[in-house]
Amino acid sequence: MDLILWRHAEAEDGTPDAKRQLTPRGHKQAQQVARWLKKRLPADARILVSPAARAVQTAQALGLPYEESPKIGTGVSASSLLGAAGWPQAGGTVVIVGHQPTLGRAAALLMTGDAADWSVRKGALWWFTCRSRNDSMGTVLRAVITPDLV
Repeated sequence: MDLILWRHAEAEDGTPDAKRQLTPRGHKQAQQVARWLKKRLPADARILVSPAARAVQTAQALGLPYEESPKIGTGVSASSLLGAAGWPQAGGTVVIVGHQPTLGRAAALLMTGDAADWSVRKGALWWFTCRSRNDSMGTVLRAVITPDLV
């Protein structure tokens, strides 16, 4: 299974939190990363998006169908987020467009077994693969992409 954790791009400040929109810079960040990602995504990838406006706008830059899910919204736990994705049993590729600190904690959990407070930059994605070798499962970090690197 491949799991891609994509943090929403730069958003404006304000309240209510769920209605915060991407800034012009955030739209550019989302488009840059989406262009890179779209070239590499399999056609059957499942895209799960937080219902927060800034996450939806980030996902829309891909131009692909997506599913909004409160199971990956603000304030969820790293383990809940991974459960919503079906990690690692679901197979295929799942893209999650979500928020800090949950994405950083999920990345830490995948790499170390502990949901530590790791930072995922705005607009960045972390691509993980779960693979089986010699009857054991392992997690591989395939890529970390930030808007300024694409």
